[in-house]
Amino acid sequence: MDWMQRLEKLDRRIIFVIMLIAVSIPVLVRLDMPIPSSKEVDDYYETIEKLPDGSVVFFPADFDPGSVAELEPMMRSALTHLWRKNCKIVCFTLWDTGPGIVDAILRDMAGKMNKEYGTDYVFLGFKAGREVIMVQIANSISGVFPQDYSGKPTKDLPLMQQVDKLTDTKLIVNISAGYPGTKEWVQQVRTRYAVPMLSGCTGVSAPEYYPYYQSGQLSGLLGGLGGAAKYEARVGVKGDATAGMPAQSMGHLAVIALILMGNVLYVVNKKKAGAR
Repeated sequence: MDWMQRLEKLDRRIIFVIMLIAVSIPVLVRLDMPIPSSKEVDDYYETIEKLPDGSVVFFPADFDPGSVAELEPMMRSALTHLWRKNCKIVCFTLWDTGPGIVDAILRDMAGKMNKEYGTDYVFLGFKAGREVIMVQIANSISGVFPQDYSGKPTKDLPLMQQVDKLTDTKLIVNISAGYPGTKEWVQQVRTRYAVPMLSGCTGVSAPEYYPYYQSGQLSGLLGGLGGAAKYEARVGVKGDATAGMPAQSMGHLAVIALILMGNVLYVVNKKKAGAR
């Protein structure tokens, strides 16, 4: 067996090592790369930028630990952008594995931006019910959440004394890992109540949501780590998405190179076998 045949039968563990090296180098060396924006990200940014200062924003964070790498940077950038405009945030989640993560992000960002719980933001926690909860919360937030995540009566919170219905808010910002998430918010709430809506979603979900953006039902869309990095660039924050893009790009290049090499070896070895 010549070296080309041996290369075609390369042990998969060596391929894993090659991928590890490809994604590790940009992380260790901290490579910078240009991150051009896109229309859907620009629209996302401009929708928040045009909000009147002090607006109340409804912020359903529907994700779990498995999607933190893609969605946490989006949430942090959105909170940074909204709080720069002194917006008030009403946050909750429809994912039972989400409250601990969402609460930790909110607390960390609030500490960095000197925001006060109960006045600048509230976290209502988790409620089971999926689409049913979406419709109910549009009519009465305190009716669905009589207490917040920490057990405080919702009506005692200063922010919740200003707003009790979804239509009292100026914007919906949904961070979505799947079901229930952006698709259901558009179908159950955005279509009925005409409150403008933005979505930040995983890369695998983005193609399904682009029709909602193109139809105007979503005012802006962030898709995957790439969308998060573009938004960080617009907000002026170098976060985890910006740091992760070089590693992701190097990984993609390594995959493309391996695919090309595999096809070339297959064709060459097939011709050699035919000649013999």
